[in-house]
Amino acid sequence: MPSIKTALAAVALLTAALAAHAQPAFFAQESETAAAEAASARDSRDYLAAKERWHNELAAFARADQEHFPAPGGVVFVGSSTVRMWTRLAQDFARVPGGVVNRGFGGSTLNDCSLFARDLVVRYKPRQVVVYAGDNDLAEGRTPLQVLDSFARFANAVRAELPDTRISFVSVKPSPSREQLLPQIRETNHVVSAYLNLLPNSEYIDIYTPMLGADGRPRMELFRGDKLHMTDEATACGTR
Repeated sequence: MPSIKTALAAVALLTAALAAHAQPAFFAQESETAAAEAASARDSRDYLAAKERWHNELAAFARADQEHFPAPGGVVFVGSSTVRMWTRLAQDFARVPGGVVNRGFGGSTLNDCSLFARDLVVRYKPRQVVVYAGDNDLAEGRTPLQVLDSFARFANAVRAELPDTRISFVSVKPSPSREQLLPQIRETNHVVSAYLNLLPNSEYIDIYTPMLGADGRPRMELFRGDKLHMTDEATACGTR
């Protein structure tokens, strides 16, 4: 279980996130305008860097949109390879009104998703967005609270332009190859679910718990040979 100190820190961050991602207390000496400008400059640099890194993937999405731009009112799935490798997404959700859009890009982080929220979610005007990301953030050394911060920025970016869109977060999965990260994964899922409890019209989808065996370890049969990615069967059942 997360410590009391971590829980209190999470509550503080949640409050800040719900207040339009306010600046932390150590920026108190700055004016609101200066803080906003600093955040905007940072996000701009990060966005341009991410856009260069994911140039090929973004170009592929742009080509797909030129061939057939998704109608508004559908469901957008966005996130890392768990979404990208869901090749049967359209078939698995064939009866979903408005259809589904797959905007997963392998190796991406929740931080990337927050930077591309307008590019990969808002522009399609969906009635719901389902996001899976976070484990790559942890693998790169980010903390659970930093992952929460990225998700809060993602949610704020979506709600700023689509206030009625439902936001669904699929919990970070317990991959066997990242078993050493299970404490951080549990804490990430805990703080994000706590955030969603305060966010109207949202939901936390728990796939972490059913992917553990009676011994508390990841169920190997749910994963591919790389011990990182889910099998097609496990993916198809994951958000149902």
